[in-house]
Amino acid sequence: MSRDTLAAALAAREFDRSGIDDLFDLADALTTPDSLDHAIARLDRPHLALLAVAATLAQGESPMTTGAISDELRRLEASARLVERADALVADLAGLLLLVLDDDGGVQVPGAVVQRVVPRLGADLPEPAALVAPAPPVLEAVDAVDRTLLARRAAEAAYATIAATAELIAALGLQPARELAKGGLSLPDSKRIAEATGLPLDEVPALARRATEAGLITREGAYWYESEQGAAWVLGDAASRWRLLAQCWRDRIPAPLRELVARRTGSLSAAALRDDVAWFYPAGGPWLDEGLRRLADEADALGLAVSREPVESARLVLAGDLERAAAELAAHFPKQVDRVYLQHDLSVVSPGPLEPALDARLRGFADVEGRDLASSYRVSAASVNRGLAAGESAESIRSFLQSISLTGVPQPLEYLVTEAARRFGAVRVAAADPSDAPAKAAVRSDDPALIGQLEVDQSLTPVALRRSGEHRLLSRFPPDVVFWALSDAKYPVAAEDASGRILRLSRHRLAAAPPQPSAPGDPIGELLDRILVATEDPGTEQAWLARQLEAAARSKETLTVTVRMPGGQTADYLLAPASVANGRLRARDRKADIERTLPLSAIAAVGPAPAGA
Repeated sequence: MSRDTLAAALAAREFDRSGIDDLFDLADALTTPDSLDHAIARLDRPHLALLAVAATLAQGESPMTTGAISDELRRLEASARLVERADALVADLAGLLLLVLDDDGGVQVPGAVVQRVVPRLGADLPEPAALVAPAPPVLEAVDAVDRTLLARRAAEAAYATIAATAELIAALGLQPARELAKGGLSLPDSKRIAEATGLPLDEVPALARRATEAGLITREGAYWYESEQGAAWVLGDAASRWRLLAQCWRDRIPAPLRELVARRTGSLSAAALRDDVAWFYPAGGPWLDEGLRRLADEADALGLAVSREPVESARLVLAGDLERAAAELAAHFPKQVDRVYLQHDLSVVSPGPLEPALDARLRGFADVEGRDLASSYRVSAASVNRGLAAGESAESIRSFLQSISLTGVPQPLEYLVTEAARRFGAVRVAAADPSDAPAKAAVRSDDPALIGQLEVDQSLTPVALRRSGEHRLLSRFPPDVVFWALSDAKYPVAAEDASGRILRLSRHRLAAAPPQPSAPGDPIGELLDRILVATEDPGTEQAWLARQLEAAARSKETLTVTVRMPGGQTADYLLAPASVANGRLRARDRKADIERTLPLSAIAAVGPAPAGA
């Protein structure tokens, strides 16, 4: 087995890495009951069926091959599909180190695996004949229940999730969220997102996880940002946005399990879904219960279930018909609008969900106040200044408001936009001259009183502004940091270059692509580096034989020991090892009922004893 293959196998297994110094320790760790039970519990029915058949055959005296396993599957009347997949399933199990493939095509089942599988067959695991049997038939009950109300409730939940996800992306577009060293978003950022989305604080982690899995937000360093895919997603219609989230939910379910559930052409119930999952993962365990709980929670949030009872959209999604599922849910979504009411108090009221493109444009120079079916925004001097800094003009803002208004543009709002545009740039921020080092940013204004106000403003203390002239301040922070500090403090600030030309800045930053996973350390690689050092040692094989014999002596097992004879032939002895010392084995010969002492150098191989020995 190559190093890469072994590394992949170890990555798929759960075992205690402490105290492993060589291959023998690794073998012991992988054959502990806890490690084997962890691997067996996660096998789906086809893999578990093949392992059960192989473990049962391993108790016989005949050598086992993949052909023998296929023959046994046919004898048990397994489906033709399962028999055809036998070779691939054997390879998968070998990749998990639950089977061992010989160079001559033989298949061996480690004794520890046999001990963890065979005694459970017919107890907490089905018999091999039941494991290879096809899925039970589906009895479709006549369901005359009117599910319109359930469909409406599911659509409400789905739309709420879409809206909350869009607000999460918008919040990260304005200000990234910091990831804690121990994992999870910082508390201030979590509270900010909870307020923006209207969700309870304890639901923010699930919302962020869902958006991350869909690729809508991504992490760069210690901060979470809106991704390019997220920026495109928020501009789509509600049905397309829901479809992406539902696709991510579906992708977490193994394809064979989806096919199993999809055979139910009628309504799908929670009990039926649990039965299908339990049938597909017979060994199950707490990990399966936790996975089902999370899937059920996500299904409720996406409108695929109501109070954890699946609705029709769930069956359609599992069957792969996302277009139809999205269309059926979208039929109950609130209708989007393209017109708003502009109020004299500088508020903007949308009588329904505003079309995504219009909503994104309006957010550029207005702040969201209320986010529900009827959203509200507020225009202020600071928000208009933000829009002007991003490239808007007084004329473009007035023109846009006029195009979406049902009531025209009120005079107070028009005056605010005009006045904000007039004052825009009263404070300018630029890169400091090299002679001003260590200062990195310079702030100037033609109004010395305004400069004095900036100097004493307590809200600007973090950027450490210091006077360098009647009309000038310096800061050791970069220009963009100083610019946004002044903008947040509601000053009419503009960024400029060295020639005095106004620069357009936007706080809205996208993460171009999901970051490459950091590699603080590869525990599997480090483990292999340590234990493979002695792989080329010629004494390794003899040491491994000694380790097997010592283990058999401790557990009082009987083994088949192949011994090299003087003439070059080999002979098999049925021995019960008693001790290994000084390079020699002392064991009881079960057939001759005598004690034998053999040099380890004469032992060619060690294997399990035949069944019944």
